[in-house]
Amino acid sequence: MVETGDSTVSVPAPAVDGPVGVVAVIGRPNVGKSTLVGRLSGRRGPIVGPIPGLTRDRLDVEASWQGKSFVLQDTGGIVEEALGPDGMEGLQGRVADQAVGAIGAADVVLFVVDAIVGVTSDELALAQRLRRQKAPVVLVANKVDNLAGELAAAELWGLGFGEPYPLSALHGRGSGDLLDRIVELLPDEPSGLLTTDIPAIALLGRPNVGKSSLFNRLVGEERAIVHADPGTTRDAIDTVIEVNGKRYRLVDTAGIRRRAKTSGLEIPSTGRTRSALARSDVAVLIVDIMEGAGHQEQRIARAISEAGVGIVLVLNKWDLVEGETEAKALAGAAIDKLPFIGYAPLVRTSALTGRGAMKLIPKVDEVLEARTLRVPTAELNTFVQDAQQSNPPPRVNQREVRILYATQAETAPPTVVLFTNGELGAGWLRYLERRMRETYGFTGNPIHFVTRRQERRHGRRDEG
Repeated sequence: MVETGDSTVSVPAPAVDGPVGVVAVIGRPNVGKSTLVGRLSGRRGPIVGPIPGLTRDRLDVEASWQGKSFVLQDTGGIVEEALGPDGMEGLQGRVADQAVGAIGAADVVLFVVDAIVGVTSDELALAQRLRRQKAPVVLVANKVDNLAGELAAAELWGLGFGEPYPLSALHGRGSGDLLDRIVELLPDEPSGLLTTDIPAIALLGRPNVGKSSLFNRLVGEERAIVHADPGTTRDAIDTVIEVNGKRYRLVDTAGIRRRAKTSGLEIPSTGRTRSALARSDVAVLIVDIMEGAGHQEQRIARAISEAGVGIVLVLNKWDLVEGETEAKALAGAAIDKLPFIGYAPLVRTSALTGRGAMKLIPKVDEVLEARTLRVPTAELNTFVQDAQQSNPPPRVNQREVRILYATQAETAPPTVVLFTNGELGAGWLRYLERRMRETYGFTGNPIHFVTRRQERRHGRRDEG
């Protein structure tokens, strides 16, 4: 839903053909860019708050209006110093570089200005940069809640981009008119940037293990900001990559800390990370080979398994390892801490140098293929009967426990329903899982077992 003044307008369903273009949302810090992205998309957008500089990377959010789907690209704030001949160093300089990169790649640019504050030196410098931009620029006067605000926004004519569009991103006033203008300027041919029929890969791990560096290696450009400070990435960043003719949606995420260490801005960041995991097909768990896997990696691995997502284990920073003996010792220590995802393919990488990075995608393909594997019911029952003849389930209350029937109910993740006459112990189910992996593979995917107890009484079957 999009509010326009006192009324509410229903947002049409997304176009079937996919996005037709990219709309970059540009402006200095704290003018309401992220709030505007959330408003125009009609869904939860990037993390917002009163603190300037919350958005750092380019964040893509799909939106739709009048039957046209497009990508809204939120960016970090650009200040005058960043547009000078020498630019800016450090984290703020990289944030500005990302935003400037978004300008060059956009089909439409929304130049957002705080109408209450008016034109500052930052806007003047940014306007000069945007005049060299080929894509059309729409001037947005944000934080206009009444007629007096509209009159104050008239001074923005001086920026040279025509009539400003007055609106309130917070309350929705005027957003419908802006969406109409965006749709007019979008190209007619779909860009295919964000389609829903391509697999999603989420990069997960604790802060500062190299997720963003690996993300940039796979994308082929600095799409995610990399900095020595842990927690540089605050939101989940989506981009589409193509490798050997196949397309994937790659999602860089904020690092997940222990709950005791999560506070402030890290709370929504962690929430977005978990949301990214829920909509992914494969999760790449990245472990710093020098630090090894610990309790945090164990928690993340369990969360991946419970979500039913495929997994690839990456041991990163391999360039720091010296000698074969040290390499075997470190790799063994990392894997020993994660025995419950022993089914995950292993990739050794150095995101910094690029070593081993492109070995990741073939492993992801193996996991994706295994997610669609289905064992025919007759074959599965024969397999289960052979497994319990070789190693019968433990007795319960001096009573023999048997599997009466088995069927694979779902794929992605593979889910097997077992109809039994008693309770199956966790140890025996692990044995059955191991036998299934030896026979059928299911590479990198958790196998979920669902037991249904059935008993025969007086010739009738009762299900409990």
